[in-house]
Amino acid sequence: MLPSQKFTAAFSAAEETPRTLVENAYLALRQDIIEGKHLPGTRLRVEHLKDDYGVGAGTLREALSLLVSDALVYSEGQRGFWVSSISPEDLEDITRNRILLETEALRISIRTGTDEWEAGLMAAFHRLTKVEEKLNNSAQQFREWEERNRGFHEALIAACDSRWLRYLIGILYRQSERYRRFALGSDSKRNVHAEHQEIYDAAMSRDEKRACAALELHISTTLFVLREAPSSPSPPTQPPRRSKRDDLPPK
Repeated sequence: MLPSQKFTAAFSAAEETPRTLVENAYLALRQDIIEGKHLPGTRLRVEHLKDDYGVGAGTLREALSLLVSDALVYSEGQRGFWVSSISPEDLEDITRNRILLETEALRISIRTGTDEWEAGLMAAFHRLTKVEEKLNNSAQQFREWEERNRGFHEALIAACDSRWLRYLIGILYRQSERYRRFALGSDSKRNVHAEHQEIYDAAMSRDEKRACAALELHISTTLFVLREAPSSPSPPTQPPRRSKRDDLPPK
């Protein structure tokens, strides 16, 4: 999602064509952080990365500042930028608040959604189903699935007219993407499509209680999978200790 679209779309936007060099660098960096190319807790050195992303140092700093607002990157004064750490406690917090906000937005959509909301949800679920039929652990497949998964979750709450609720949901959803990538790569026998099917069926039936219960279970399952799967990756939970040399300006 482009920074300018955070209030207009909770999770994604129909078009994400960058209009500036800053937006282009922002989207590329964000994707690389989510996919683990820049590990949690590692320093993002502007002097090194500007060439990798084909932009100047000032442009890259602007892009990193936008990622700070997404809580995917943090900075310490003039010392630079680091990829935000992840931890079980952080995922628990994200999960708890996603459930509170997304189920409320879903309730509103079920109560107020028109035929157009149903048609949008039907189309999003169809697109998601097509990719889940052939889902594997390749990076390309994951990108396609993540895009359609975002579209489905967006469609579920499309009839919710609270821009602040949708904005906060989007922040938490994007934070959960890094964890979801680890969960999908685990040895879990999780049937993600069955979870989506249950949410979809209940929402289309306008069964508010059933739909919210299914969505709550779906959001919680990523946390359960990562707790129970010993083969899941164990990313660092704290930034690496920096030496004094890290704080020196580049030569």
